[in-house]
Amino acid sequence: MSGRLEATFDGLRQRGQKALIAYLMAGDPGLAETEQLVLALEQAGADIIELGVPFSDPIADGPVIQQAAERALRNGTSLRKILASVTSLRQRTNIPIILMLYYNSIHAMGCEEFCNAAKAAGVDGLIVPDMPPDEAGPLKVPADAAGLALIFLLAPTSTADRRKLVAKESHGFVYYVSLTGITGAKLSNVGDIQHNIDKLRKVSTAPVAVGFGVATPEDAARVSKMADGVIVGSAIVKRIASHQQDPRMIGHVAEFVRSLKAAMVSA
Repeated sequence: MSGRLEATFDGLRQRGQKALIAYLMAGDPGLAETEQLVLALEQAGADIIELGVPFSDPIADGPVIQQAAERALRNGTSLRKILASVTSLRQRTNIPIILMLYYNSIHAMGCEEFCNAAKAAGVDGLIVPDMPPDEAGPLKVPADAAGLALIFLLAPTSTADRRKLVAKESHGFVYYVSLTGITGAKLSNVGDIQHNIDKLRKVSTAPVAVGFGVATPEDAARVSKMADGVIVGSAIVKRIASHQQDPRMIGHVAEFVRSLKAAMVSA
């Protein structure tokens, strides 16, 4: 596991808290704003930052994140520019940073070159939604060599064998997808989430973070009672989009993140 990720989960566990993992689409509305948002969300209570790398065909993402990716691409955002932003951020923050990106972006750079560049920039882990663990060989070796945590997604429909494989291959944490479908959908049966996390804990000691569908402080509080981490993406990205012309955008988004963390702490 990445040192920063492990230290973050360990520290939260000792304080009786859960991790708030905040997703941002890098480059939406611009990379300068993304850097400002990372720092503001850390101050507001985010424990880990997940930076989306914009891609033209984001199959796992709903319309909110797809539109953010389109805006970021129009702004000229690229993987190399995002890595430069992470390098810049590392002068100012030690918060764990995970990249969520599609394999095409990695393949275009080359797995080894990408992993080395990501590690040098200060990236802690990778989520590649279109690369399941049984197909991750080309990325696993250079990621392991660079010390990057490869984090795999586990769907609610996963079989017992798939749970064991994802638990074995995931580093940093296991990303449990709370529902079948795309990002931005509504959180559904919370009882099913608890049941599936219980099954996962029988085969894994890794932290479990739940994403997809967490949109409100109430959602975050409910999920934090079951999981080690709560991932919030579309709800944050939606606020960025709706306040893009507002000079107080960063403050609005930070206030929302502060409300999520407060609800989790008091849950």
